[in-house]
Amino acid sequence: MKKFFGEFKKFITRGNVMDMAVGVIIGGAFSAIVSALTNHILMPIVNWFLLLITGGSGLDTIYTYLKKVETVEDGKTVIDLANSIYIDWGAFITAVINFILIAFVLFMIIRTINRVAEANKKIKTDAAKRILSKSDKQELKENGVNYKDKAAVSAYYAAKKIREDELAAQAAKDAEEKAKEERLANPTAEDLLKDIKALLEKQVK
Repeated sequence: MKKFFGEFKKFITRGNVMDMAVGVIIGGAFSAIVSALTNHILMPIVNWFLLLITGGSGLDTIYTYLKKVETVEDGKTVIDLANSIYIDWGAFITAVINFILIAFVLFMIIRTINRVAEANKKIKTDAAKRILSKSDKQELKENGVNYKDKAAVSAYYAAKKIREDELAAQAAKDAEEKAKEERLANPTAEDLLKDIKALLEKQVK
């Protein structure tokens, strides 16, 4: 018996079981929030538009009667829905609209949560990349930057990247100019033909 309860305790304290329990509880509360949003905020707006479109009848009166029972109340003939047999199209359409609204709200919320999770993951990844090695700390110290000051470290590396980009651009420009000078000093047959063509065109003009 002791072994049985020990296994049971081990089972209910497992991480995935606890995560599932938390998920079920939060899912129930979340479902109530989504239902309240759709039923009390979005659906009234939809019903209002439908009332405008249908001229005031709305979805509540869209029926197909298989057996219609009418009664007289206050001198008026009314349909006895309790004893009639009918297809309630309005309730069906309302359920479909409600499902679409709930699915859309869930999609937007999950989409937002995923974007936030991706942003947090990116921040953590960037933070992991910013783990300073001993040489990095020495470099920061030599440049008068306190490696414990995250803002100063970020500013230093941002400025360093700008300098590196400028140096890379200058090196590419120098390499291009050098290649151009070498080509002028040692023109190819194609270059000579272009020069001859340009001279001939100039003489013609």
